[in-house]
Amino acid sequence: MAKYLHINPADNVAVALEDLQKGTVATFSDAAAVTLLEDIPRGHKFTLRSLSEGENVIKYGYPIGHVIRDAAAGTLVDHSSIKTNLSGILDYTYEPSLVEIPPAKEKRTFMGFRRSDGQVGVRNQIWVVPTVGCVNGIISELVKRFSEEITGKMGSVDAVVAYPHNYGCSQLGDDHENTRQILSDIVHHPNAGGVLVVSLGCENNQLSSFRELVGDIDPERVKMFETQKVKGDEVEYGLSLLREIFSVCSKDEREEVPVSELRVGLKCGGSDGLSGITANPLLGVFSDWLVAHGGTTVLTEVPEMFGAETILMNRCQDEKTFEDTVHLINDFKGYFMRNGQPVYENPSPGNKAGGISTLEEKSLGCTQKCGKSIVRGVLKYGQRLKVKGLNLLSAPGNDLVASTALASAGCQMVLFTTGRGTPFGTFVPTMKISTNTPLYENKPNWIDFNAGVIAGDTPMDEAARAFTEFVLQVASGRMVNNEKNGYREIAIFKSGVTL
Repeated sequence: MAKYLHINPADNVAVALEDLQKGTVATFSDAAAVTLLEDIPRGHKFTLRSLSEGENVIKYGYPIGHVIRDAAAGTLVDHSSIKTNLSGILDYTYEPSLVEIPPAKEKRTFMGFRRSDGQVGVRNQIWVVPTVGCVNGIISELVKRFSEEITGKMGSVDAVVAYPHNYGCSQLGDDHENTRQILSDIVHHPNAGGVLVVSLGCENNQLSSFRELVGDIDPERVKMFETQKVKGDEVEYGLSLLREIFSVCSKDEREEVPVSELRVGLKCGGSDGLSGITANPLLGVFSDWLVAHGGTTVLTEVPEMFGAETILMNRCQDEKTFEDTVHLINDFKGYFMRNGQPVYENPSPGNKAGGISTLEEKSLGCTQKCGKSIVRGVLKYGQRLKVKGLNLLSAPGNDLVASTALASAGCQMVLFTTGRGTPFGTFVPTMKISTNTPLYENKPNWIDFNAGVIAGDTPMDEAARAFTEFVLQVASGRMVNNEKNGYREIAIFKSGVTL
């Protein structure tokens, strides 16, 4: 088993795959041997030759920043010794470098729920959604009492879930519209066999206008009411509506559907120095596999594209998609700058502890989740998927906000890589893939799949085959840990004034 890795022949650093001791002699087939001058923690980088102050550090074949002082060969390179090269808004030129993924010859399927609007769900749940945070207590009570009522007789319904949030009133402009759009997306999501929308009655997000935004619905499966208009006990009234919804969706059945119906969100959080070596490339292989089968993957976390954005831009299918991607990047940089914040204020403390030193390094690892496929679509925050294949979605790096945005776009599940671990889940299955084996062993109640074996003796193609089968099992009903633990929530992006 290798203890260190030289990722790209152009790199002037290597990565420790396990804790390395001072004095260790690291030998490589494509680089000179180097004696370590200090201990190197797992996931961290060490120099393969002497670097002069101001010289770029190269990893993944790209600069990830420059050293702020001379560094001898065998020296640790971390956030204290390297500085980003990133700056503000840039001009870009379209220089297409397209890899056409050939269509798969095999026909793969999963067992899903075919909806009347043509969408396919991987779950059959009843969701209770508030138009405003004022009724969060009511929806929680509704779900508690209704879940108790149907215990032991749920049929094909696998969960009844409330999704409280803090918004729907006292918001202006984009914040108000973002809240309405995300809630509308949730109502239309195919993982819900039925939805109960609960309103207060005096909020900005008026139920009448929200109905208009939602548009066409199946009235047997989607019901809405204003609590202020209910005479007496609004919880009893809500229970009566839930019973009507349940009578319909509890009879739903899974059927065999082609894997081309699968729409998967790609996300990472609590990344470490192995993220771009194990788990993220694994998702990249899966993403290309799914695209080859006619399916859809979505990459988001725009701030974690900074420094790797030209790679994505040059994979855009045409000039229009390229221009949309330029706006995706520069609009988000503009958001940072309007708020007086530097565009490179990342990685997080956990990322740094795990071996990631600059935003460029984080981004070059992060974007590997989408493989090599051509970018077919670019979505604004809150927009739903329109085209199959690889899509880019505008959302921040925040785990809860970005995962909610992926699900709102129509993804039936989120694949979430992590080197540090996290228990949360959004309103669709949120599968955790560990970048390293110790995390998988320490947190089996959080982590669903161990990509850390790729840093050992397991070839990528072997791990990818096992991972693909696991994803299809989850799409067919196998629960992941966030579902087993009951950890499900939503988070909506906010950028402006609260009244």
